Amino acid sequence: MPGLLRGVARTAVVAGTATAVSNRVSRRQGNRWATQEQAQSTPAPQPASAPPGGGAGMDRITALKELAQLKAQDVLTEAEFEAEKSRILAS
Repeated sequence: MPGLLRGVARTAVVAGTATAVSNRVSRRQGNRWATQEQAQSTPAPQPASAPPGGGAGMDRITALKELAQLKAQDVLTEAEFEAEKSRILAS
C-alpha cells in the first residue's frame, strides 16, 4: 500500500507541475498575442513625403532612415517596409 500511495503522490506532483507550466505558457502567449493585436490596431505613422525641390535627395534619405527605425521598432511589417521603401525611391 505505501508503494501505491507514493505512485499516486508522484503522479499528483507531476500533473500539478504540468498544469502550472501549461497555464504560464498560455498566459504568456495570450499576452504576446494581445500586444501584437494592439500594435496592429494602431495605425502606423506614415513618413513625411518629400517636398518638390532641389533637396529631394536628402529628404529621401531622411524618410528612408525614419522608415528603417519604424521597422526596427516592429511598427512596420516586412511587406509594409518594402512597399513604403519602393514608394519613397520612386518619388
